[in-house]
Amino acid sequence: MRRKFSELSMRLETLAIFRKLLDDPVIAKLRTLFLLTEKSEDERQVISCFSSFISALYEKTPDLSRYIRFLILNDDNLYIRQKSSGKEISPTIESCLYAELELFQEISQLSVSDVKSAIGYHGFLPAWETSRCDLKEEYEKQIKKLHVKGFGIFAKYRSFSVKDGEFVPILFPDNQSLSDLFGYQREREQVIKNTEAFLEGREASDMLLYGDAGTGKSSTIKAVVNEYAQKGLRLVEIRKTQIFDIPKITEELSGNPLKFIIYIDDLSFSGNNENFSALKAILEGSAVSRGSNILIYATSNRRHLLKETSAERQGDDLHINETLQETMSLAARFGLTVAFQKPDKDTYLYITKELAKKYGLDMSEEELFKKAEAHALRTNGRTPRAAKQFIELQKTGL
Repeated sequence: MRRKFSELSMRLETLAIFRKLLDDPVIAKLRTLFLLTEKSEDERQVISCFSSFISALYEKTPDLSRYIRFLILNDDNLYIRQKSSGKEISPTIESCLYAELELFQEISQLSVSDVKSAIGYHGFLPAWETSRCDLKEEYEKQIKKLHVKGFGIFAKYRSFSVKDGEFVPILFPDNQSLSDLFGYQREREQVIKNTEAFLEGREASDMLLYGDAGTGKSSTIKAVVNEYAQKGLRLVEIRKTQIFDIPKITEELSGNPLKFIIYIDDLSFSGNNENFSALKAILEGSAVSRGSNILIYATSNRRHLLKETSAERQGDDLHINETLQETMSLAARFGLTVAFQKPDKDTYLYITKELAKKYGLDMSEEELFKKAEAHALRTNGRTPRAAKQFIELQKTGL
């Protein structure tokens, strides 16, 4: 067994495709264990190294096979990048891939008794679990599902922000679902149909959702992403100040097999803002050629995205007309605009009633409507957000 550990140690040094896995803390400690088992005569040192390895593994899972499977299936490497971009893979690289998968298959089935045999130790050592897995078969299945599963961080998360040019997973995204949203069926249907067309490779448009605050614009976009994440949809949320980064973001994502919505919340501009002109150019396509796997969805509380001061409105009719055309031109470039206006009384009470059912609020309809109306008067009027806040307050007894 000592000889086998020596062979595994050497084979780990030859990694090319999965080489980044050598930096994984568990694999790095196992690699050191192989090396010490081969070369060190100090039993205490080897056992200490073993304990360091098992401690790192226990932090993740007691199952070594499952851990290695997770690493392999989520690794972002040269092979999977070439495969996802549709490039023809060299037979040499294919051969290397399967040799490395075979190596990790062997490692995944090692047991603590193998370690004891290799170092000739008969005392107690903490054990780990192993489970059956076929890394070659599972990896081939994943390759076939790249367009819906993705790879690397895009396989593990569905929502991202951008910081210093890097995609940062949102660890606790809004789990809003379409079934949680009531009212605005016609408006949401437009968002859903456009997104479905996008996922199916049909003609789809960049989209602007505008209207009153609290009407569910942002919730709709996030709920749609949650609904279709299993079909390969991902969200990249950026701030208005990051609009100039969109060309770089699209360049990074254009070869990815997944579909991405670049999402800008609360979009509006003041005065002669450079971001205004930049976004116009991006939407029009003159500044950057976006891949067919990227759309831009934005929300705004205003139809005309460029704010004006009273002074800026002064001037002759020609000036006023030019300003109006400028403010409308950006919204027009989205291709599809959907208005979310404050609901009327009947719609507001319908939303409140449905939310009360969902939350299990036991209250007569007459009392529910009376209190909901009073809450709307105390807050910002009738909106889905006000209805939800009212139901949550009632559930907490406030």
